[in-house]
Amino acid sequence: MIRILSGVLLGGLILGAFASAYAGPFTWREKRQQARICRGVRSGEVTSREFRHLEREQASIEAHRRMAWSDGTLSPWEARRLTREQNHASRDILRAKHNAHPAW
Repeated sequence: MIRILSGVLLGGLILGAFASAYAGPFTWREKRQQARICRGVRSGEVTSREFRHLEREQASIEAHRRMAWSDGTLSPWEARRLTREQNHASRDILRAKHNAHPAW
């Protein structure tokens, strides 16, 4: 009984480590994009309205990532969707930082 339980726990740990390693690029990218938004706000390149829009977009991506991983796996379709959403968010950040609307 103890061997079975320890085998199940070990298998779960290995699977969890693999799943979190695969999720890494998505979470790292979200963190980098969040830092870009914060730098834009601090420098005055992003207005408060643009900030709210970008934050809502990041929250949506985070919710989609959590839903995609809710079953413990990330399908190729879900990975493509997350990548597409993050590409769109990255373009929105770039446009917000380099438009003609200064925050001050």
